[in-house]
Amino acid sequence: MPHVRSVTLAAILCLTGLTGCQSLSDTAIDGQPAIESGYAPQAYAGDPKARSGKAHLDAGEYGLAEQSFRAAVEATPRDGAAWVGLAASYDRLGRFDLADRAYREAIKLQGETVTILNNQGYSYMLRGDVKTARAKFEKARRLDPENQVVLNNLELLYAGQQYFRGEAP
Repeated sequence: MPHVRSVTLAAILCLTGLTGCQSLSDTAIDGQPAIESGYAPQAYAGDPKARSGKAHLDAGEYGLAEQSFRAAVEATPRDGAAWVGLAASYDRLGRFDLADRAYREAIKLQGETVTILNNQGYSYMLRGDVKTARAKFEKARRLDPENQVVLNNLELLYAGQQYFRGEAP
C-alpha cells in the first residue's frame, strides 16, 4: 500500500504543477529568487559540471543530471551544493537509498540548512512518507519561517494528506 500511496502522491504533485526541487540554496544560477514548490535552486559557483547538472535537472533530464552531479562530487568531494544536486537527481530517479547517502554527505559539509531540510522533506514526500516529510519541512520552517518554497511544500503535503483520507475535492 505505501508504494501505491507514493505513486498517487507523485501523480498529485505532477497534476498540481508545483513540482521542482529546492536543489541547493535560495538563489538560482541567474540570481532569481526561488518561489516555486519542490526543490529550491542553488548557485553553483564556477563548477561547470554542477552547472550542467543543474541545467539537466531543470530540463527534467534526471539521468544526465545525476551523471553531471556525480562527476562534480568526484572532482570536488567537498562541494556541498553538488552533493545536494546529486541527491535531488537521485530522488527524481527514484533512487532514494542513494539520495539519502548524498544528503548525509551534504549535511556533513553544510549542516542542516533550510535548503537541505526542504529537499529531504520533498524526497520523503515523493516516497509517500508524510510523517517524515512534515518533520523535515517543519524543521526548515523553524529556521526560515518566511521561506515560500518550504511553505508551498507544506501546503502541497497537506493537500496530499487530504487526498489519502478521501477529503480532496
